[in-house]
Amino acid sequence: MFTGCTISPHHCACFNKLTEEQKKQLETKSVTIKYKKGEVICKQGSFASHILYIEKGLAKVYLDDGQNSLVLKVIPPGNLLGLTSISEENNNFQYSAMAYLDSEVKQIDISFFKQMLIQNPGFAKEVIDILISNSIQINGRFFCLTHKQSYGRLADILLCLADRIFKSQEFELNLSRKDLAELSGISAETVVRMLKKFKEEDLIQLDGKSFKIKDYAKLKRISEIG
Repeated sequence: MFTGCTISPHHCACFNKLTEEQKKQLETKSVTIKYKKGEVICKQGSFASHILYIEKGLAKVYLDDGQNSLVLKVIPPGNLLGLTSISEENNNFQYSAMAYLDSEVKQIDISFFKQMLIQNPGFAKEVIDILISNSIQINGRFFCLTHKQSYGRLADILLCLADRIFKSQEFELNLSRKDLAELSGISAETVVRMLKKFKEEDLIQLDGKSFKIKDYAKLKRISEIG
Protein backbone atom coordinates (compact mmCIF):
# COMPACT_ATOMS: atom_id res chain seq x y z
CA MET A 1 0.00 0.00 0.00
CA PHE A 2 1.35 3.41 -0.98
CA THR A 3 1.83 5.93 1.81
CA GLY A 4 1.98 9.69 1.46
CA CYS A 5 4.20 9.97 4.53
CA THR A 6 6.72 12.78 4.18
CA ILE A 7 8.86 11.50 7.03
CA SER A 8 11.92 9.50 6.11
CA PRO A 9 11.76 5.90 7.45
CA HIS A 10 15.47 5.28 6.95
CA HIS A 11 17.98 5.70 9.77
CA CYS A 12 21.52 6.20 8.50
CA ALA A 13 23.86 3.41 9.56
CA CYS A 14 26.64 4.29 7.12
CA PHE A 15 28.98 5.77 9.74
CA ASN A 16 29.00 2.45 11.60
CA LYS A 17 30.80 1.01 8.56
CA LEU A 18 33.78 3.34 8.92
CA THR A 19 37.02 2.07 10.38
CA GLU A 20 38.24 3.58 13.65
CA GLU A 21 40.77 5.65 11.70
CA GLN A 22 38.09 6.88 9.31
CA LYS A 23 35.85 7.81 12.25
CA LYS A 24 38.66 9.94 13.67
CA GLN A 25 39.09 11.60 10.27
CA LEU A 26 35.34 12.24 10.17
CA GLU A 27 35.55 14.27 13.37
CA THR A 28 38.26 16.50 11.90
CA LYS A 29 36.32 16.92 8.63
CA SER A 30 32.98 17.94 10.19
CA VAL A 31 31.41 20.57 12.42
CA THR A 32 28.03 20.69 14.18
CA ILE A 33 25.84 23.78 13.66
CA LYS A 34 22.72 24.71 15.65
CA TYR A 35 19.66 26.03 13.80
CA LYS A 36 16.62 27.72 15.29
CA LYS A 37 13.12 26.74 14.15
CA GLY A 38 12.48 28.37 10.75
CA GLU A 39 16.15 28.85 9.82
CA VAL A 40 17.28 27.71 6.38
CA ILE A 41 19.78 24.83 6.55
CA CYS A 42 20.59 24.71 2.84
CA LYS A 43 19.33 26.65 -0.17
CA GLN A 44 18.23 25.13 -3.48
CA GLY A 45 20.78 25.93 -6.21
CA SER A 46 23.59 26.87 -3.81
CA PHE A 47 27.01 25.22 -3.96
CA ALA A 48 27.16 22.03 -1.88
CA SER A 49 30.44 22.00 0.01
CA HIS A 50 29.13 19.66 2.72
CA ILE A 51 26.88 16.65 3.26
CA LEU A 52 24.52 17.34 6.17
CA TYR A 53 23.62 14.91 8.95
CA ILE A 54 20.66 15.68 11.24
CA GLU A 55 21.75 14.98 14.81
CA LYS A 56 18.80 16.58 16.64
CA GLY A 57 15.51 18.19 15.67
CA LEU A 58 13.51 18.00 12.46
CA ALA A 59 14.11 19.42 8.97
CA LYS A 60 11.76 20.10 6.06
CA VAL A 61 13.04 19.38 2.54
CA TYR A 62 11.26 21.28 -0.22
CA LEU A 63 11.38 22.64 -3.76
CA ASP A 64 10.83 26.36 -4.25
CA ASP A 65 10.51 28.47 -7.42
CA GLY A 66 10.15 31.77 -5.61
CA GLN A 67 6.36 31.70 -5.65
CA ASN A 68 5.34 28.13 -4.90
CA SER A 69 6.88 25.41 -2.75
CA LEU A 70 6.40 21.66 -2.50
CA VAL A 71 7.46 19.64 0.54
CA LEU A 72 9.31 16.50 -0.54
CA LYS A 73 9.94 14.99 2.87
CA VAL A 74 10.68 15.64 6.52
CA ILE A 75 14.02 14.53 7.93
CA PRO A 76 14.23 13.31 11.55
CA PRO A 77 17.52 12.74 13.43
CA GLY A 78 19.79 10.09 11.96
CA ASN A 79 19.33 11.10 8.32
CA LEU A 80 21.44 12.78 5.65
CA LEU A 81 20.82 15.79 3.41
CA GLY A 82 22.62 16.62 0.17
CA LEU A 83 23.27 13.14 -1.21
CA THR A 84 22.08 14.27 -4.66
CA SER A 85 25.17 16.52 -4.73
CA ILE A 86 27.80 13.76 -4.56
CA SER A 87 27.73 13.20 -8.33
CA GLU A 88 30.69 14.70 -10.20
CA GLU A 89 28.18 16.20 -12.65
CA ASN A 90 26.24 18.03 -9.94
CA ASN A 91 27.66 20.10 -7.09
CA ASN A 92 24.58 22.12 -6.13
CA PHE A 93 21.79 21.43 -3.65
CA GLN A 94 18.75 20.24 -5.62
CA TYR A 95 16.35 21.36 -2.88
CA SER A 96 16.13 23.63 0.13
CA ALA A 97 15.94 22.50 3.75
CA MET A 98 14.60 24.38 6.77
CA ALA A 99 14.57 23.55 10.47
CA TYR A 100 11.01 22.57 11.50
CA LEU A 101 12.15 22.51 15.13
CA ASP A 102 15.35 23.70 16.82
CA SER A 103 17.94 21.38 15.27
CA GLU A 104 21.60 20.38 15.32
CA VAL A 105 23.20 19.49 11.99
CA LYS A 106 26.65 18.03 11.36
CA GLN A 107 28.30 19.47 8.25
CA ILE A 108 30.63 16.90 6.68
CA ASP A 109 33.19 17.97 4.10
CA ILE A 110 31.87 16.62 0.81
CA SER A 111 35.33 15.73 -0.53
CA PHE A 112 35.95 13.53 2.51
CA PHE A 113 32.49 11.97 2.11
CA LYS A 114 33.21 11.10 -1.53
CA GLN A 115 36.57 9.68 -0.52
CA MET A 116 34.86 7.33 1.95
CA LEU A 117 32.49 6.17 -0.80
CA ILE A 118 35.48 5.08 -2.85
CA GLN A 119 37.56 3.59 -0.05
CA ASN A 120 34.86 1.81 1.98
CA PRO A 121 32.41 -0.48 0.10
CA GLY A 122 30.26 -1.06 3.21
CA PHE A 123 29.86 2.68 3.66
CA ALA A 124 28.98 3.08 -0.03
CA LYS A 125 26.34 0.32 0.14
CA GLU A 126 24.60 2.03 3.08
CA VAL A 127 24.50 5.33 1.19
CA ILE A 128 23.01 3.58 -1.86
CA ASP A 129 20.35 2.03 0.40
CA ILE A 130 19.46 5.52 1.67
CA LEU A 131 19.12 6.86 -1.88
CA ILE A 132 16.84 3.94 -2.82
CA SER A 133 14.71 4.42 0.30
CA ASN A 134 14.38 8.15 -0.45
CA SER A 135 13.30 7.44 -4.02
CA ILE A 136 10.64 4.91 -2.93
CA GLN A 137 9.33 7.30 -0.29
CA ILE A 138 9.00 10.29 -2.63
CA ASN A 139 7.36 8.17 -5.35
CA GLY A 140 4.77 6.95 -2.85
CA ARG A 141 4.16 10.48 -1.60
CA PHE A 142 3.49 11.85 -5.09
CA PHE A 143 1.13 8.94 -5.83
CA CYS A 144 -0.87 9.69 -2.70
CA LEU A 145 -0.94 13.46 -3.27
CA THR A 146 -2.34 12.76 -6.73
CA HIS A 147 -4.91 10.07 -5.88
CA LYS A 148 -5.89 10.43 -2.21
CA GLN A 149 -8.56 12.76 -0.90
CA SER A 150 -7.86 15.33 1.82
CA TYR A 151 -8.91 13.06 4.73
CA GLY A 152 -6.52 10.33 3.59
CA ARG A 153 -3.63 12.76 3.23
CA LEU A 154 -4.06 14.25 6.69
CA ALA A 155 -4.47 10.78 8.24
CA ASP A 156 -1.18 9.79 6.56
CA ILE A 157 0.66 12.70 8.18
CA LEU A 158 -0.76 12.09 11.67
CA LEU A 159 0.15 8.39 11.49
CA CYS A 160 3.63 9.24 10.24
CA LEU A 161 4.24 11.60 13.14
CA ALA A 162 3.12 8.91 15.59
CA ASP A 163 5.01 6.02 13.97
CA ARG A 164 8.22 7.60 12.69
CA ILE A 165 8.91 10.66 14.85
CA PHE A 166 7.41 10.31 18.31
CA LYS A 167 7.13 6.48 18.33
CA SER A 168 3.93 6.91 20.33
CA GLN A 169 0.24 7.54 19.74
CA GLU A 170 0.35 10.37 22.29
CA PHE A 171 2.71 13.33 21.85
CA GLU A 172 3.18 17.10 21.79
CA LEU A 173 2.19 18.36 18.33
CA ASN A 174 4.65 21.21 17.78
CA LEU A 175 3.73 21.72 14.12
CA SER A 176 1.23 24.46 13.31
CA ARG A 177 -1.96 23.95 11.30
CA LYS A 178 -0.12 25.70 8.44
CA ASP A 179 2.71 23.15 8.72
CA LEU A 180 0.24 20.25 8.63
CA ALA A 181 -1.47 21.81 5.61
CA GLU A 182 1.83 22.16 3.81
CA LEU A 183 2.72 18.53 4.49
CA SER A 184 -0.70 17.29 3.41
CA GLY A 185 -0.98 19.43 0.30
CA ILE A 186 -4.24 21.04 1.48
CA SER A 187 -5.26 24.43 2.92
CA ALA A 188 -4.87 25.35 6.59
CA GLU A 189 -8.61 25.95 6.78
CA THR A 190 -9.27 22.41 5.55
CA VAL A 191 -6.85 21.00 8.14
CA VAL A 192 -8.69 22.82 10.94
CA ARG A 193 -12.03 21.50 9.69
CA MET A 194 -10.79 17.91 9.33
CA LEU A 195 -9.08 17.87 12.74
CA LYS A 196 -12.38 19.00 14.24
CA LYS A 197 -14.19 16.17 12.44
CA PHE A 198 -11.57 13.58 13.52
CA LYS A 199 -12.06 14.81 17.08
CA GLU A 200 -15.87 14.65 16.86
CA GLU A 201 -15.63 11.07 15.56
CA ASP A 202 -13.42 10.22 18.57
CA LEU A 203 -10.44 9.30 16.35
CA ILE A 204 -8.12 11.78 18.02
CA GLN A 205 -7.84 13.87 21.15
CA LEU A 206 -6.46 17.40 20.71
CA ASP A 207 -5.97 19.92 23.50
CA GLY A 208 -3.62 22.76 22.57
CA LYS A 209 -0.40 21.02 21.53
CA SER A 210 -1.29 17.80 23.36
CA PHE A 211 -2.27 15.21 20.76
CA LYS A 212 -3.43 11.59 21.03
CA ILE A 213 -4.59 9.03 18.47
CA LYS A 214 -7.57 7.31 20.11
CA ASP A 215 -8.60 4.99 17.27
CA TYR A 216 -5.44 4.01 15.38
CA ALA A 217 -7.14 1.28 13.32
CA LYS A 218 -9.86 3.56 11.99
CA LEU A 219 -7.40 6.37 11.22
CA LYS A 220 -5.24 3.82 9.40
CA ARG A 221 -8.28 2.73 7.41
CA ILE A 222 -8.97 6.34 6.39
CA SER A 223 -5.34 6.63 5.31
CA GLU A 224 -5.57 3.48 3.19
CA ILE A 225 -8.84 4.24 1.40
CA GLY A 226 -7.93 7.91 0.92
